[in-house]
Amino acid sequence: MTVSSGSIFMVVAPSGAGKSSLVNALLAQDPSIMLSISCTTRAPRPGEVDEQHYRFVTQDEFLVMRDNNALLEWAEVHGNFYGTPRDRIEEATRAGRDVLLEIDWQGARQIKKHFPDAIGIFILPPSIEALESRLKKRGQDAPQVITKRLLAAGSEMSHASECQYVIINQEFSVALTQLSQIISAARLRYPAQAARHAQLFSQLGISPTAN
Repeated sequence: MTVSSGSIFMVVAPSGAGKSSLVNALLAQDPSIMLSISCTTRAPRPGEVDEQHYRFVTQDEFLVMRDNNALLEWAEVHGNFYGTPRDRIEEATRAGRDVLLEIDWQGARQIKKHFPDAIGIFILPPSIEALESRLKKRGQDAPQVITKRLLAAGSEMSHASECQYVIINQEFSVALTQLSQIISAARLRYPAQAARHAQLFSQLGISPTAN
């Protein structure tokens, strides 16, 4: 059996907590991490690029992927399908590359069924008031939509305990440093080091599997 030396990181957060900003800053800082690109049946929005923002597929193509167990998780949202393709994640981790997923808690739960060692990182706002303020400052949603997002946030944040790590995004630079530290620490876990340095472990007479 091929041992994967790459790790899977799942970043989970309610809308407005700063998840995308943190992920984009991390990827700019560490280009060795691969961002998992979800596939969707919805039409591209202005400025969206295929294979960069999403892998855009037809509904028939999506259903074939789903039925062939080619998706690690999927969901239907407002009449469109979204899912996480299995192939590229498995290829990347086998090659020793770390993969990061921006995902909701339901999707993270499904990913864990396939990859029990996947690392969950939950991003929390410093307060509900701060979350509301950030949603308003974005200027993307009507007041009733913001209210709906805030109500959903309470339910989403109740699942923070399903993640191994929690970052409170009060000051962006501090949160980014903490996110980077989690990545660095995970790369030093015994299974990852044993897979990356199999020859050295063998020479030193060290078991490739942790006790």
